Order: sequence, then C-alpha cells, then structure tokens
Amino acid sequence: MGLETVSLGDTGTKVSEIAFGTWRFGRENDDGAVEIGEKRAHELLDAYADAGGNFIDTADMYGDGESERYIGNWLADRDREDFVIASKIYWPTRKDDPNGRGLSRKHLRRQMNLILDRLGTEYIDLLYIHRWDDETPADEFMRTLDGFVRDGKVNYIGTSTLEPNAWKVVKANEMEYEPFRLAQPRYNLVNREIESNYLPMCEDYGIGLIPWSPLAGGFLTGKYSRDEEPPVGTRGATDQQFRNSYLTDENFDVLEEVEAVAEDIDTTPAKVSLAWLLKHDAVTAPIVGARTVEQLEENIDATEISLTDEQFERLANAK
Repeated sequence: MGLETVSLGDTGTKVSEIAFGTWRFGRENDDGAVEIGEKRAHELLDAYADAGGNFIDTADMYGDGESERYIGNWLADRDREDFVIASKIYWPTRKDDPNGRGLSRKHLRRQMNLILDRLGTEYIDLLYIHRWDDETPADEFMRTLDGFVRDGKVNYIGTSTLEPNAWKVVKANEMEYEPFRLAQPRYNLVNREIESNYLPMCEDYGIGLIPWSPLAGGFLTGKYSRDEEPPVGTRGATDQQFRNSYLTDENFDVLEEVEAVAEDIDTTPAKVSLAWLLKHDAVTAPIVGARTVEQLEENIDATEISLTDEQFERLANAK
C-alpha cells in the first residue's frame, strides 16, 4: 500500500501522510563517523519516493548543510515539482559570528540563499523558523519571511519548537504579514506538552501540525523494558538525559498500553504509536526518520494500521 496524500494544514498543497525527516544525513557522531552518507541517503529517499512519499523535511544545520546538499543532488535526477520540500533556519551556522544564528534579517537572507543553492532549486515549499528568537523583534523576522513568500522563494512559513508558546505564534500571526500556516512541535504518546494550549491554538487558527519525534526518540518502539537495563548501544544505554526523560514509571505505563494494543491487533508498538498520530484530527503528517530502508518501510507500514476510536482513546488516556 502506498502513502496517501493529505492537505498541508489549511493550504491547497497536498503532501504525503508521513513526512521523511533527514536530520541524520551527513551528521557526524561523537566518534567523527557520518551517520548516514550520501549513498545511503539516496537509497532512503528512493525507498520513500517509491512508496509514494513526497514530503521531505530538512534544515540548514543538518549535517552542516550536507543534508540539503544530499537532497539537492538526489532531486537533480527527478522532477522537482513532484516533491514538497521543507527546511528550517535558526541554529548557528557560522562559528564565532554573532550574526551567524537566530532570526535577524541578515541571517535569514544569507541562509535562505544557501538553502536554495544546496537544494538546487529556485524555491522551497515550506520554511520553518527552527526556534523562536527572543533577541530579534518578531516584526523583523515576520517581515523578512513575508518577503521570501512575495519573492517566490518560499510558498509557506511555519514554526518549529521545543518549548511551545502559543501566544507568541498568535501575536506574530496577527501582524499584517504572511502567517505561520504550519507548526512543528514535538508530539507523541509520552510527550504531550502541547495539549494544554498550543494544540488548541493550532486547531482554532487552522495551523497544521507536523510533529517531530513521533516515536519519542525510539522509546515507543518497545525496545525498552521497565525492569531491565537498556539494550547495549541504544540511547537509553548511553544518554543519561534520555534515561531521565523517558525511562520513567509514568512513561512505561504508556508504553505497556501501547504494547497491549499492538498485541491485540498483531503489530508492533512503533506502528501503533504512529497510527495514533495518523488518526489524530489535528495532525497533518508526522515526521519519521530512519537509518535503514527496512526501518523506513516499517514506519510507512503504520499507515495500514486502523485503530478503532476505543483504541485511540485508550492510548490517549494512558498518560
């Protein structure tokens, strides 16, 4: 079964129901090894496109720009119009340059040109601010982003965030510029912080949700157990912050409910967790990442899972 298309939030553009995230492309780990080189990146993009995928997510700082370059080289052999490309700007990209980060007009314009050059395209479909910049007046960056849309460099703008603040988005959207039409917060069955006010804000203002970390950094795949040490080589075994954030009794209560639903319908916890987001009325398309084609195909297979309303609520109420 191929990926179906959905509306990109409250816009006329159609995207795949699952987006493909490329944050590992060109990324060096602590040992200096590249997690996903260009050859494997192209294999993953091929597999995604073969499944009917058209929604590719990247950022100017992924792999220090290598992610965008890999994608651009891959697009060179294809019809650019077949794909919806999203990128982001905020994080530092120039060492020791005080203007090499944030959302100032200077940084936004420089990075916008670099993004287009690396991707080998005249425009991108969606540009996110990668984080909010409290040091730059919102009027400055909203005016600059609006200019990108007017110049044809960007079709839509969005906001990506770790600590959602609904009133900032609403206030920015009340300015007489192109508004944020998409939001990319962290959202999954154990990270539910957006449900208090950010999610209702998005629903009320017609802002589409493109959640990142839909599997909670791998916690919701079922690889961890409450009373056992994390498997060797996993984030839970090597990252103390991950252990503190995810390997908690409260989260294991949720995971055990996910595993129970997975057993009921004879599938995996990862597919159930993604299926919950796919069934969520407010969600446009969750972003999945993968190291291998097999992992990507398993994530895409989640679209074949149909949760009942009772199962959806059972999972929603697990936390």
